[in-house]
Amino acid sequence: MNISVIGSGSWGIALSIYLAKQGNTIKVWSFDETEKKKINQEKKCIFLPEIDLPDGIFCTNSYEEALENTEIILHVTPSKFVRNTLKGYKNFVKPNQILLMCSKGFEPETNMTLDSVIEEELPHTKYGILSGPSHAEEVAIGIPTALVVASKEKEVKEKVVDVFKSNCIRMYHTSDVKGVELGGALKNIIAFCAGAAVGLGLGDNTFAMLATRGLVEITRLGVAMGGDDKTFYGLTGLGDLIVTCGSQHSRNRKAGELIAKGYSMEETKKQIGMTIESIDNIDAAYHLAQKYQVEMPIVETVYEVLYHGLNPKQAVEILMTRELKAE
Repeated sequence: MNISVIGSGSWGIALSIYLAKQGNTIKVWSFDETEKKKINQEKKCIFLPEIDLPDGIFCTNSYEEALENTEIILHVTPSKFVRNTLKGYKNFVKPNQILLMCSKGFEPETNMTLDSVIEEELPHTKYGILSGPSHAEEVAIGIPTALVVASKEKEVKEKVVDVFKSNCIRMYHTSDVKGVELGGALKNIIAFCAGAAVGLGLGDNTFAMLATRGLVEITRLGVAMGGDDKTFYGLTGLGDLIVTCGSQHSRNRKAGELIAKGYSMEETKKQIGMTIESIDNIDAAYHLAQKYQVEMPIVETVYEVLYHGLNPKQAVEILMTRELKAE
């Protein structure tokens, strides 16, 4: 199959590598001329430098060229760039092409989930959401992984499952688009908090508390916004939470660790060198919790750390001394 991948970051390239090894032809779009040359001439990617790209991957800076004669479009940009990128290529999307959103997060200006952005920009395009516990570094080298595709369209779910399934990736499907979107976006916040616990030198007990109570908060907001509560105990909720909170690969966890050690937000971004979705997501989740009148003490406290200078040690004290209640 001919497949377009819009975005040449680590996740976009990891998916390209995987799909190319399955016998597909991949056209990657990148905004960067240097990245295009590196992929086409050196068979390398800046963000996954140890991996040689297989045959079947070609990079272009042209949306039109990237989308021409392809059946599926994988959109893999940071969430804050999704709308502008969609605007850039929507005139080249054909009626028979499926759009698969592989990004996780909210649109910062509106706090909209990415499915809502798609529906505004490409209202007549059939689309799905790809999510689940999946580090780019592991998918790129064939580590066994399970993913889920969410779509209202049966055709989309069947086609995406068929394209992705292998002995390396096990595919699941659901119609709960909103739940899958919210699970994938909100888990980054709890991963940030898990990193902060590491930065403060706290232990496994604290980690388990944050992950468990964090999942409760994710589910509260997710259900209030239209998701199915069962979704948050599956791959895109609990699964993604485990992998993002517990892994050294997680840039969101690393960001929390650096902030807790006293790094500024700008210093943290410079150290990591890639988009940190959790920082934007914390702002969105805080305001969505207020809008939907959902209690989210972890989110509220980490918001104060990031945006109002609350000391992370004081944040722990605030969370530990809240009014006691039944679980």
